[in-house]
Amino acid sequence: MECFFVTDLHGASEKYKKLFRHIEKDKPEAVFIGGDLLAHGFFNKDNASADFITDVLTQGCRKLKSQLGSAYPHIFIIMGNDDPKSEEPLLLKYDEEGLWHYCNERKIELDAFTVFGYCYVPPSPFLLKDWERFDISRFVDIGCTAPSEGYHSTKFSLTEVENATIAEDLANLTQNCDLSKSVFLFHAPPYDTGLDRAALDGKSIDYAPLDVHVGSIAIRRFIEEKQPLITLHGHVHESFQLTGIWKQNLGRTTCLSAVGLGKPLILIKFNPENPSAAQRLSI
Repeated sequence: MECFFVTDLHGASEKYKKLFRHIEKDKPEAVFIGGDLLAHGFFNKDNASADFITDVLTQGCRKLKSQLGSAYPHIFIIMGNDDPKSEEPLLLKYDEEGLWHYCNERKIELDAFTVFGYCYVPPSPFLLKDWERFDISRFVDIGCTAPSEGYHSTKFSLTEVENATIAEDLANLTQNCDLSKSVFLFHAPPYDTGLDRAALDGKSIDYAPLDVHVGSIAIRRFIEEKQPLITLHGHVHESFQLTGIWKQNLGRTTCLSAVGLGKPLILIKFNPENPSAAQRLSI
């Protein structure tokens, strides 16, 4: 089973076109898109809007489905912390049309495997808070702001935002599930790995040094305790350039990241039957 994984395309039409061309050529069985679908600048509707989802993402998938017929892949998609939640209804609409599986906080069967999706990231310095959660407690890193602060693109429950954690979400999502053949589509990477290294060296706020690792402690603990087969990650664009690491094992789990900087499309090809043989392509 050949699978593709991409993430953090941020509304770059050329990257999406490259992805569609490679899907048409290679005909993978499954494609995973790990969030931050839209351009930066969520306050500007010209940059992050329904138009992009409809005109680029949806039309590209419809064209592929027409061309490939029964060979059209299962496409699993989540949003990321730069994507306004106000656009989520469109992703759900086209899920119902059969263009993709919107899988945030959902469990979906794929042949012998089970796919789980999860959008949320720990508190960050960024202002859009739709897809932020406290990690394992109400602690917020230096330089970051709490999920209850900043901007939300939809109505939200302050009580939920102030009390929910990534750790609790993952426990609720996977309770009583066999994860030995599971694939997790995360946006955030696990904490203190080669996949979550930010360019914060030597930086401080009020003499307090910033942590150069910005991933999720809850996600790392979840992986170490539950040992899913494969986890897919994005979010920290510069991590590969800083560490040279895009594939890392945590126990029996293979963790893969498809982030990168600049114009190339970073495409991870993997087979869930043999995750250690995954390949990273810069296109």
